[in-house]
Amino acid sequence: MKPKGKEVDPKDRAFGRHIQKLRQARKFTQTELAGRMQKTSSWMSQVERGVQKVERLDVLQDLADALGVSVQQLKPGAPGPAEPPPVQPPVYKSNDLDEARQLISGHPAVGTILGALRPAPRRTLEELSSDVDEMWELTHAGEFADVSARLTELLPDLEQTVRVVTPEERETAYLLLARTYQALAAAFVRQDAADAAWVAADRAIWAAELSGNPLHVCAGVFRMVHAFVRLRMLGQAEHAATTAIEALKILDERGELAVEGMSVLGSLHLALALVHARGGHDRAGARTEIEAARQVARRIGEDRNDFNLEFGVTNVEIQAVSTAVELGDAGEALDIGLSIDAERLSPERQGRLLMDLGRAHAQRRHTGEALACLLRAEALDPETIRTHVASRKAIRELVLVEGPGAPPELMQLAARAEALE
Repeated sequence: MKPKGKEVDPKDRAFGRHIQKLRQARKFTQTELAGRMQKTSSWMSQVERGVQKVERLDVLQDLADALGVSVQQLKPGAPGPAEPPPVQPPVYKSNDLDEARQLISGHPAVGTILGALRPAPRRTLEELSSDVDEMWELTHAGEFADVSARLTELLPDLEQTVRVVTPEERETAYLLLARTYQALAAAFVRQDAADAAWVAADRAIWAAELSGNPLHVCAGVFRMVHAFVRLRMLGQAEHAATTAIEALKILDERGELAVEGMSVLGSLHLALALVHARGGHDRAGARTEIEAARQVARRIGEDRNDFNLEFGVTNVEIQAVSTAVELGDAGEALDIGLSIDAERLSPERQGRLLMDLGRAHAQRRHTGEALACLLRAEALDPETIRTHVASRKAIRELVLVEGPGAPPELMQLAARAEALE
């Protein structure tokens, strides 16, 4: 109760008015909001009048959860729940990689292989290399419609080029082909088209071997492991990752593994951590692999993008967040994730971190924080939200938890991500 004769602090009054506006925007009565917090309507009335201070973090979190907002939005002047996110929600496209899937269903150079066609290369290797670099940029940005459109010309050109160039140029041409199939495998995985990703990764490994670049072979194995994980073929995923790791560790022990190879080794440790987390929730195995990746990243000492793996200290911690969420350790995920600065990484990596933080908040039923993270992830990388099974599951669970009082922004996100279908 307010002590007799004592004026209400203007800050408390402003806080109370802000809470009242948030409540009214949700169309809750004081009694309904108080009931969601297991408080009395009298207590809620005092909060809105500024008489009752709300300073304890756990009470602030309960209030935010009851209103379906983040704790930050409880501050007067913060954006209200009815306001749209700062970035216009994307218009999702369906089946962005259909053309690419159809392309690899046959063989892009069957006429050349049979000898029916023997065209001269239409573009130089330098031009093709520039196109491959640009396709990787589009892949990291999640621009899969553009990836698919460019592949319809680029992939047949490369498949023909490797068969008609001079012997001196052949290895370079095969390396470009391997990188192209790696990008395609990465794109297919992100669109949850794991069967097509498997095909693309297998061709990437074949082309990398013909290029004479064994590290690119291992990079292709990394892409295949992620295809296996999406297909729930965890035994195959573990075997593929372990075999490559053991071979790279032998080279490392001999002092023959370059820094680029360390990036591949660390990335495979991260992939194996995911396998352990998905397969029977093997906490010990997952954490062992995360720690192994951390040690490799510390040796490298910087964030790199060898083989478009974006491996480094930052990416290891992003994967540590993802692994903790997979294991149901939301507190650990939030402790790690909230200290990560991922701004230098691609939109895909930033979006993945935000998606996993949203999942962690959802596990704790912090609807406001979860929604804020998921909306930011969607703005950065829509495909992470639309195509990732875990993100759609988190959105669906938030809707079920909130019931009829679910925030409209959450329902709109669920509709865009098709999470309730």
